[in-house]
Amino acid sequence: MAKPTDIEKLSYEQAVLELEGIVKELEAEVGNLDQAIQLFERGQALAQHCAAILEQAELKVQELTGDGELQDWNEGN
Repeated sequence: MAKPTDIEKLSYEQAVLELEGIVKELEAEVGNLDQAIQLFERGQALAQHCAAILEQAELKVQELTGDGELQDWNEGN
């Protein structure tokens, strides 16, 4: 598992993969309570990182549409 400060360096895909692994570990209930809390905290940080990446992507899409409005993908096709 990467260090907490390394989360910012992860791509969206890398963060999601690690988050999925954490969920599986927590569901398997392997380890003690302290380990579970550490995994949960790491998962929260990864989820926040993913949300920030998605927010940045949404802002970029809004910039690219020119009017700041997100358009339904099917409307243009």
